Amino acid sequence: MSLITQFRDKDFIKGFNHYNGVFEKTGLYFDILLMEENDRIEICEPENEIAVLIINGAGNIEYNNSTSTFNRNNWIEHDPTVVHLGPNERAIISATTLTKAAILKTPNSNMFKGMIYTPEDIDTEHRGKDQLDNTCYRLVRLAFDRTIAPPQSKLVIGEVLNFPGKWSSYPPHHHSQPEIYYYEFSPQWGYGHGELGEDVYKIRHGDILPITDNRVHSQTAAPGFHMYYLWSIRHPDENPYDGFTYIKPFEKMLD
Repeated sequence: MSLITQFRDKDFIKGFNHYNGVFEKTGLYFDILLMEENDRIEICEPENEIAVLIINGAGNIEYNNSTSTFNRNNWIEHDPTVVHLGPNERAIISATTLTKAAILKTPNSNMFKGMIYTPEDIDTEHRGKDQLDNTCYRLVRLAFDRTIAPPQSKLVIGEVLNFPGKWSSYPPHHHSQPEIYYYEFSPQWGYGHGELGEDVYKIRHGDILPITDNRVHSQTAAPGFHMYYLWSIRHPDENPYDGFTYIKPFEKMLD
């Protein structure tokens, strides 16, 4: 089974909550970091490129002799703060309230200077608006890709806000580079469905869907529930990600 449900039936604990099996499938390490008020954690790894995305909470990020403040009450109304670190770069995260962050890592021997992306830096696309009777209208929030990050980076990262009862990642599309979706719901007991090729998975809060082997993927949220997913793609050295392809004949639906 491709869907990872490791944290479906248990709460995250304080500190790093590591998802097993994600790296083996995609080349991406994924953790959820849970911090309590006044916690302070240093992030630095000599052989990995790292992205830290604030899912919710408030605090400060110290990086490159500067401090950036974050305050994200929820992912429905607010864009994320993201710190992107090259190998051996260091950031310190301090929480002033209960804070949840996603930690994405991938091996990278190329040194580069990272950056903090504030909510004002996030490019939010109203994708699918006024198309197909708004049945696939969603918000796509891009933190960085190859057009934004340094060329030595091997990560792409962003978010999707899937509105209740609507579709996203639609029309069905594919790309050869490995990707992950990390899901949350509001209310938390909600659910959705994720297509991966001919397989369909019932998605719950905290699940991860690894997307590999050029498989087609589309998503939908049950009525009454906002579905959020963080998405990240790894650039293979020989074939960096530069976009996706709709499957035929679905691309004609957007004409």
